[in-house]
Amino acid sequence: MPAEPVRAANLSQFNSMAEQHSEIENKVARSGLITLDLQQWYSPDGIEPFDLREYLHMELLLREKEFRQALEEHDWSRYSGKTVAVFCSADAIVASWAYMLVAAHARGYAEDVVFGMPKHVAFERFRKGMDAEDWSRYRGKRILLKGCADVEVPPSAYLYATQKLLPYVERLMYGEACSFVPVYRASRKA
Repeated sequence: MPAEPVRAANLSQFNSMAEQHSEIENKVARSGLITLDLQQWYSPDGIEPFDLREYLHMELLLREKEFRQALEEHDWSRYSGKTVAVFCSADAIVASWAYMLVAAHARGYAEDVVFGMPKHVAFERFRKGMDAEDWSRYRGKRILLKGCADVEVPPSAYLYATQKLLPYVERLMYGEACSFVPVYRASRKA
């Protein structure tokens, strides 16, 4: 049996409905919801690891003379304009002077030299950016911390952002405008 042709009456009803709803309404824009993407402050880009493990004798200790020589021969230009994350991935006791020597050699090349694994250094950069923000501009606002990002934003970043926002916001949510988790709602004052 052939399919029934579209009736003219149905088509005219559809056109009539389409004319009535010709303007699409953006309820999210009307809601006053402000979406913050933590990616704007959090970026692991430009961080170069410097693992002291490579310089340990038998993966146990640093020998000062050999370490100094290795640092002299190291190509420091590869850190130009970058943040150096200095750490030791081996379970070894590393004297503080070792980190100091790395900082002294990286000076003049690196933008910054920070102690810690690259992911921890990325978070410290995030903190600096967040600390420079004027959070009072979100006073009484409905804020949504965006849940999806091109870069994996760690839970520590969401925790820190929450601490910064709570004194000011009316509501705080996590996720996307179409699907979010309510996190905080300010109590109503009489």
